[in-house]
Amino acid sequence: MKYLLHACVLSLSMLFAGAAFAQPTPYPEQNSDYPGKGVVRKFKWMEDNRNHYWTLREKDQGKVVFVGDSLTQGWKTLNKDLPEFPSANRGIGGDVSRGVLFRFKEDVLDLNPRAVVLHIGINDLTAHGKPADTLHNISLMLDMCKEHNEKMPVILCTVPMTQNPKAPVKENDWKALNAGIRELAASRENVELCDLEKALLDAEGNFDPTNYRDDQLHVAAPGYEKWKAALKPLLEKVLAEPDPQN
Repeated sequence: MKYLLHACVLSLSMLFAGAAFAQPTPYPEQNSDYPGKGVVRKFKWMEDNRNHYWTLREKDQGKVVFVGDSLTQGWKTLNKDLPEFPSANRGIGGDVSRGVLFRFKEDVLDLNPRAVVLHIGINDLTAHGKPADTLHNISLMLDMCKEHNEKMPVILCTVPMTQNPKAPVKENDWKALNAGIRELAASRENVELCDLEKALLDAEGNFDPTNYRDDQLHVAAPGYEKWKAALKPLLEKVLAEPDPQN
């Protein structure tokens, strides 16, 4: 009996030791091995970001998970700005919809989110990806959310305008992408639209540089205030009901 108990303790110790050193699934070597359709972008910092996020998996269980690219990652004051909605930021700079789709289960769904805020697409456009491919990938993520927990709310954000000359976007593609995002939000249960495009325009509906950093691509503090103003009532609406995990 003593030896059996010792063996059990040793096995458990090895199990927990293995879990402590676990890492996220590595990015595929070949672009063709990514799920979804369209462009792929890979940078070294993406692995570093995911490894860091992995260390927060237990701490961030049951929070509102924000996922996307650098516009999401750059919201450093997220929990201060929305203290009533404890959040986990899973944005990664440079990411495209296909990259988010690849990491969506481990970085988002495995946290058993109370809600998901999804904003992705600007890097697909600057890489000249097809809007239809981006929408396909977003649709697959919405499918994954429903399969994980059909009652879990998702807030889907449109893509704001950019005027960075080094990362030009075709206006027709940008409009098509946002039209598709609006259609997805309208056609899905438990999906709400946060119209970030509209929120960051000025009163006349034009590009408002005060909401952006000098590169006219990344959002500045005033822009995050506008995002917060558009998002907060939606979070209050979808989280007015009891936590779907309970």
